Amino acid sequence: MTKTKLNLTKSVITRVICAASAIAMCFGLASCSANSESSNGAASSEANAAGMSVLSGVKASGALGKQPKVELTAPIDVKPNSYAILQDGNGTKIPENSRVCANGIVYNAKSGKELMNTWKQGKPDCSIVVKKGVTSKSYYTLLKGRKINSTIAFGIPANPQTKQDAYVMVLTLVSAMKTLDRATGNKVKDIPQNLPKVTLDKSGAPSLDKNNYVPNGKLISQTLIEGNGKVVTEKSTVTAHYTGWTTDKDGKLYQFDSSWKRGTPADFSLAGQVIPGWTKGLAGKKVGSQVLLVIPPEDGYGKEDKKDAKGNVTIPANSTLYFVVDILYAS
Repeated sequence: MTKTKLNLTKSVITRVICAASAIAMCFGLASCSANSESSNGAASSEANAAGMSVLSGVKASGALGKQPKVELTAPIDVKPNSYAILQDGNGTKIPENSRVCANGIVYNAKSGKELMNTWKQGKPDCSIVVKKGVTSKSYYTLLKGRKINSTIAFGIPANPQTKQDAYVMVLTLVSAMKTLDRATGNKVKDIPQNLPKVTLDKSGAPSLDKNNYVPNGKLISQTLIEGNGKVVTEKSTVTAHYTGWTTDKDGKLYQFDSSWKRGTPADFSLAGQVIPGWTKGLAGKKVGSQVLLVIPPEDGYGKEDKKDAKGNVTIPANSTLYFVVDILYAS
């Protein structure tokens, strides 16, 4: 639950380049071809099939799966939704429902200057998801079936309104893993009987029965399903499915937010982006787990009313919040 309102949706490009004081990597394009600038014929055909355009003026060489030697013929004319296939990978093909990790280098399209390089940081970004209905159609078409160790360039056009320059990003797809759609693991048996009761539909979406539970002002973080993945920390960035409830003036539960209803998990950082109850309640849990959170006002929104875009109060001040969270990924 964000400090404002958690309404994040997955997209193929999950980070946006910003040109204020630093450039943030954005990942989300893929393709494959030869160990050089793509040929116009094949590239144009594939671009048309994906509803994209060809990015010219970029070449890459070097060992597959390693940091490529990139040559840019600057200035490069960057059109919206443009890409170029630079190196054909030699790894396994990316299957449906995959999370892809990639290393990338960002260049200024006008000057050719390198602005950011995750190869130097030693940590690839794993935010790319290849899943029909979650990944945009264009990028899904390009990504599904591509080989690991492929290197791809794509263009981010200039934005005259924000005075942002155009950029070229060169990505190398280094690994892929199966994504989780819901919590997966062992059901916890020794759950206190006085807690709210959670039931799941066939998809895994939760519903909640208050079970006459009376909040005691303490944070409750109860694992319902124990996953066997990576341990979440207070600094982790997490992908999760969740539903949130609070109570009305009569003490009846009502739902105020749900990623399940939006049809896609949410991404958020536990380090400052969410309310304290999420950070405290999810830290120490494992990926694959499902967690029931009961968050007292001091770890939620406190004395502040939360309102929607129309000014309607969605969460009254001093509310206890109830969440069921499926932890699908953490980095």
